[in-house]
Amino acid sequence: MSDPDALVRAMCAAWAKPDPDHIASFFTEDAVYHNIPMEPVVGRVAIRDFIAGFAAALDGIDFTIHRQLVTGNLVMNERTDTLRTAAAATDLPVMGTFEITDGKISAWRDYFDLAPITRAFGG
Repeated sequence: MSDPDALVRAMCAAWAKPDPDHIASFFTEDAVYHNIPMEPVVGRVAIRDFIAGFAAALDGIDFTIHRQLVTGNLVMNERTDTLRTAAAATDLPVMGTFEITDGKISAWRDYFDLAPITRAFGG
């Protein structure tokens, strides 16, 4: 996808019904996915495996993008991610940064407080 804004919006929307293979297809082979409170995940295969493990505990995640800015191949968004399970929904305020290379995400960094996830999932 050549439009960085549309690419990031499409990837965010894909999490509503998470298919790890589909979500991983948005990334370059050597991409880095870094949830800043945790260790980075490097490479499309590792990203796919991380998504599969994380998504297994969820029915889906709704990304509500409040603001999204694009400058060249850099996309930044402020959003609320609503993590859904059969029992509950947990809102997580997030700031995300995406670097785009040749129509794919080559780096994704999310900044958030891990406490809401820890409370919701007992981790």
